[in-house]
Amino acid sequence: MTPAADTGFYSFIDYTVDGPQTQRELIEAFAEIQEQRVRSHPGYRSARFFASTDGTRVYNVVSWASEADYLRFDETDDREQRQAAIQRALDGLSGHAEPRMTGAPRYRLLREVGPLPPAGAR
Repeated sequence: MTPAADTGFYSFIDYTVDGPQTQRELIEAFAEIQEQRVRSHPGYRSARFFASTDGTRVYNVVSWASEADYLRFDETDDREQRQAAIQRALDGLSGHAEPRMTGAPRYRLLREVGPLPPAGAR
């Protein structure tokens, strides 16, 4: 995939956690935030949640159609309410979760290498 094929924009949210139960709780809480606060914004594509197999990390990759869509969301969504929702989610966990992001965890897709087409399709 080339940049022209996908001009998407991504935000990566990275947390360390103290076990699989906290992983599941954090993912459910953050998915609820996406459902209630984020997915209705223009340009929002999806949120994908990844749990490390060792039970210590959670990654949330939020996909936007463009950087402009993300910036519009960031400017128009009530940041204080969003932060309060995140803090409530963290406070409601049975275990501990710690953010690992530094700076603005935002990215543009520059290149993707996909699988080879089937032998008969080449």
